[in-house]
Amino acid sequence: MAIADPNRRYILEELRRGPKTVTELASGLPVSRPAVSQHLKVLLDAGLVSAQAEGTRRVYSVSNNGFVSLNLWLDQFWAV
Repeated sequence: MAIADPNRRYILEELRRGPKTVTELASGLPVSRPAVSQHLKVLLDAGLVSAQAEGTRRVYSVSNNGFVSLNLWLDQFWAV
């Protein structure tokens, strides 16, 4: 699951505060920029994060649609 990793949860918390680049996200983590990029790929594939090109860099932000889907999926467990 995309949100199981503590580094990815940190990334999501940071993106909740506003869009950021890989470099900005990596500055608060004990992992390399390539590792942050890999974590972002997992979050992108899960639909929880979106990316937009701005010049030569990509800026990442939270994808509200992804969290709506995640919330709907989680809700089925509370209905049991």
